[in-house]
Amino acid sequence: MHSHYITDNIIPLIEEGVLTCRKKNYHPEKILTSFALGTNKLYKFIDNNPFIEFFPSDYVCNPRYIGMNKKMVSINSARQIDLTGQVNAATEGYSFYSGLGETIDFMRGSAFSKGGKPIIIIPSTLRNGEKSRIVPHLDEGAGILLSRGDVHYVVTEWGVAYLHGKTIRERVLELICIAHPKFRQSLLDEAKKLNYVFTDQMLPCDE
Repeated sequence: MHSHYITDNIIPLIEEGVLTCRKKNYHPEKILTSFALGTNKLYKFIDNNPFIEFFPSDYVCNPRYIGMNKKMVSINSARQIDLTGQVNAATEGYSFYSGLGETIDFMRGSAFSKGGKPIIIIPSTLRNGEKSRIVPHLDEGAGILLSRGDVHYVVTEWGVAYLHGKTIRERVLELICIAHPKFRQSLLDEAKKLNYVFTDQMLPCDE
């Protein structure tokens, strides 16, 4: 485990032998982090615990060091993603929802890693299913936290899209196929208007 911060969730994973760090090649058999955020139970658990090492954020979140972990898997969330793969994770239109955080660092670090996987996870909808989080283009004022070149895997409850090295048309089809089914046709129609796909394009997931 190599993470910007840790919470109480690590305790049962360690106690049950799920989280061992035995396969780590960089800081082997150690959890590497920069801060802890949780209850007194967590703080007592990490106090003088040799399994957990703390370093400054500029070390833990440095893509060069993150990438030294083989098969590094980085999982980050997003608020919205457009059909080309651009990710908004920090704004709601012109309003800031959060800061930049360490998302870019870990996405790029895991991309540098031998066998690594940078992953974006996102629910397919918001507002009780009324709106798709996969959109033809980001909302006006939305900040692009990750460029389309940074995004490799996108996961929703409907599947996985692999975007790295794909053309715009291929990216569009991959993302529409993991959008909620009730929005897929409208997304395809918008993609045609934007000339992202052929005018007679069919969705491979519907064939």
